[in-house]
Amino acid sequence: MGNPRKKPIIGIIGGIASGKSTVAAEFGRLGCAVIDADAIAHDLLAEGPVRDQVSELFGREILQSDGRVDRRRLAAVVFADPQKLAALNGVIHPGVLQRTEELIAKYNDCPHVKAIVLDMPLLIEVGWANRCDRLIFVKCDRKRRTDRMRNRGFMDEREVEFRENFQISVDKKAELADNTIDNNSDFLTLVRQIQDIFSDITESS
Repeated sequence: MGNPRKKPIIGIIGGIASGKSTVAAEFGRLGCAVIDADAIAHDLLAEGPVRDQVSELFGREILQSDGRVDRRRLAAVVFADPQKLAALNGVIHPGVLQRTEELIAKYNDCPHVKAIVLDMPLLIEVGWANRCDRLIFVKCDRKRRTDRMRNRGFMDEREVEFRENFQISVDKKAELADNTIDNNSDFLTLVRQIQDIFSDITESS
């Protein structure tokens, strides 16, 4: 899948709180470079120009007392209105994708990097599936995912479902994947699956 390049690009996909970042981190421990789109977006929101655009769009009530964007308040605003979510994505996504391109170019020139992993929540939606040599779906049942988010203090089952309505369905993501990692068991089982897929990718690249 995609054009030939120096390093294999691995895209991690799945439902909200399925364990995508955990899987990406394990690939990182195996010698892959991990590009975290959420972390890039967080950094962009802390920068003056983007922060100012966001506060102009959604009001100063989404800012904390120190002037930083309150991500929970912002999420509450945009996930209640599809047009507002699209507006936010229009501000954030260009910068995220540009930075991702820069990091891919950087890691392609790093001899110790074995593969590049994209931990990007909307990877398919922004058209990056065809940039990946391997799409890996992280399978995790709804109850586990909802419990995980509730334990983090973020959202209940209804909010998980509401947010996922703005993404390609979990079933569709599973269909598009080249490999599936089952994250419904223990951590060691998860790690073994990652190691097996990693070996397959590096041996075939």
